[in-house]
Amino acid sequence: MSPLRIDRDADGIVTLWLDPNPAKPRGGVVVLDSWLVGAIADSCAIIARDGCTGLVLASGSTRVFVAGADLAEIDALDDAGLHAYLERGAGAVAAIPALGVPTVAVVHKAALGGGLELAMHCDALIGTLPAEGDKPWLVGLPEAGLCICPGWGGTQTLPARIDPKAAFVATATGAPWKCTDAPAGLFDRVLPPGSTQAQMIEEAKRWIHAERAATGSGGTGHLAPQRSPRRTIGPTDAARMRDALAAARAEVPASEHADACFDCVSIGLARGWDAAVAAERAHLVRLRHTPAARAKLGAFLSKS
Repeated sequence: MSPLRIDRDADGIVTLWLDPNPAKPRGGVVVLDSWLVGAIADSCAIIARDGCTGLVLASGSTRVFVAGADLAEIDALDDAGLHAYLERGAGAVAAIPALGVPTVAVVHKAALGGGLELAMHCDALIGTLPAEGDKPWLVGLPEAGLCICPGWGGTQTLPARIDPKAAFVATATGAPWKCTDAPAGLFDRVLPPGSTQAQMIEEAKRWIHAERAATGSGGTGHLAPQRSPRRTIGPTDAARMRDALAAARAEVPASEHADACFDCVSIGLARGWDAAVAAERAHLVRLRHTPAARAKLGAFLSKS
């Protein structure tokens, strides 16, 4: 039995629902904690076993897509435990591109930190705008605002979707965007204000059908299963990315966390995905002990 809901339509497209931890419901907010990491891995194993023609990643929360990682859980781990946790999370989200089918994340509300990193492991992101009078929700990688850095590939996937300099600056400063101000390219399709999640899922399925038609495949597994997202930076586009990285470095004030984010980008451009994500893990474990991070994390956790 899957710990997460799995819906399969007549065309073989699976919708995987990200639900709140039943032991820690948090008012219906989905958090990428250890429970959800394991649930994603187990559910993807079931989907891989049974086969599918596409995957839609949707949230069971009416309040967020995924609010991010559980910082209290992370902060309670020792260094070896945090390394193991981050590696386990990397393996879980990597199970999405490993399915070898078109994948879409339906981002109907806030997607922050690990939540956005999870979504960007999908091939496409479908978004919407808030209904008139509703408050815009946030999307981005806010880790640097706590003087730490992403840990599941965000330094590599965000600049592959949007203007790379803007991605590098946003990641190094931890500044998220309101959904109404989301940069071009972050979402592959944006539905009109007030669109329902059900409408977004149908749009995601249309994207999958179009992708399958474009590749000339009528069945499963027409994409190469792989460990990394299909949209990420790397050695093949290093020259363009290095120019953007230099411009971002010149704009962002020097700090340990900003330097760590930039270092991960440089490693990804030189050595690829695995080396970059390993660097993210090492920097995150180190940075959380700095005085600046202890102060920020302490203030954040005191409000949780």
